[in-house]
Amino acid sequence: MPDRAELIEELRLSMQRSTMWTVLLHHTTASKAGINVTDAQCVNMLVLDGPKTPGRLAREMGLTTGGAITTVIDRLERAGYVKRTRDPEDRRRVIVEPVPETVARFSAYFEPIARASGAHIEGLTDEQLDFLVRWMRGMSALMPDVIEEIQALPNA
Repeated sequence: MPDRAELIEELRLSMQRSTMWTVLLHHTTASKAGINVTDAQCVNMLVLDGPKTPGRLAREMGLTTGGAITTVIDRLERAGYVKRTRDPEDRRRVIVEPVPETVARFSAYFEPIARASGAHIEGLTDEQLDFLVRWMRGMSALMPDVIEEIQALPNA
């Protein structure tokens, strides 16, 4: 069995490769859907976390409030992926929410990866699944702070 340092390096390289394939997957699915990756991830965030104000969506996506997020929301609204509604609590606020029918059509592009990963997952024990769920939750929880740290670094 490889030593710990070798295992850690193999895990690092595997994560790097997995991230590469994930980015390419998202470019491919967004392209098939006729939108760009940033727009697709905005839709993904709304599906995963629920409706948001434009300002909150901008902050969580790392976009500027005002021009950049408005342009993204305008594109997604024209394409039928999101709709703007008035906040029932404060009619001055706008809420952006996904349009389920359009999102369902977009989600169909992820069926091949769902099928492939589902087949791979079938061979895992409950303990392995539990470990992976905890690992993914932990890694996901780290990402907002990691992204913020990277954004603070000087440009190349």
